[in-house]
Amino acid sequence: MKIVFMGTPDFAVCSLEQLIKAGHEITCVVTQPDRAKGRGRELAFCPVKECALKHGLPVFSPVKIKDPEAVAELKKYEADIFVVAAFGQILSEEILNMPKYGCVNIHASLLPHLRGAAPIQWSILNGDSETGVSIQQMEKGLDTGDVLLSRAIPIEDTDTGSSLFDKLMILGGELIVELLPMIEQGTAKRVRQDEDKATYASKITKEMGHIDWSKDAAHIERYVRGLNSWPSAYTYIDGKMLKIWGAKISGDDTDAVPGTVTKITPDKITIQTGGGCIDITEVQLEGKKRMSTEQFLRGFKIKEGLVL
Repeated sequence: MKIVFMGTPDFAVCSLEQLIKAGHEITCVVTQPDRAKGRGRELAFCPVKECALKHGLPVFSPVKIKDPEAVAELKKYEADIFVVAAFGQILSEEILNMPKYGCVNIHASLLPHLRGAAPIQWSILNGDSETGVSIQQMEKGLDTGDVLLSRAIPIEDTDTGSSLFDKLMILGGELIVELLPMIEQGTAKRVRQDEDKATYASKITKEMGHIDWSKDAAHIERYVRGLNSWPSAYTYIDGKMLKIWGAKISGDDTDAVPGTVTKITPDKITIQTGGGCIDITEVQLEGKKRMSTEQFLRGFKIKEGLVL
């Protein structure tokens, strides 16, 4: 098939690579504009643009995809279908109706559960037992279109936002390659989403990582995993930010104030929460490298009874 591919971050790269490998003709790759990054604030290509240029594909990076000039530019590229994966802009109805088979979106959840911006992180934060990828026929609403193909995977107790991202990124690439022949042959089945079961995954903010020790240990442990790798869960010690990269629910529980360091062993720091204790096993002090708690305690002294 002839495809216009729309995507921006790492999550979309695997799908683009798989479409190229499967022999589809990518007539154009549409990404977000280049952004200034780093201390020098130099313009940097997004991951999808880097992938497209590597394969010699034309790239279009409109500031606003809905602008008449952008719509006119899109019409120049032949396409049977538009494939969208974490593009980052809302498509107008005119664009949705432009290609023969419309536009399909690769979404990292089992729709209608977790529509919106951050389904991967929220699946862990919510304590879900499974997640997956849904490919939906796009329409005007936010992730409301009919589901054409979906597949579930379990969320392991050790999964982080980062590890789950990688799993779903690969699954998304596999599913879109599986789906396109079905669309072309007219065998793809459209399943209407049940609006009564719809939930939403709002954007993740840096402030969400600030640990509220009054929450129970299970809640905090999920936030440590779900917000890894960004923004990470964090607290403060001696006025410095301490990122928490690894944590396990402890069997301990005391009557100490939530946030109190209740026990220190060579390889972990135990902290009282609003319900049970949690063992901190991997940290990163502001201005320092990420390290095990064992390494951290060799150079930083903490006393039992300290309240974070």
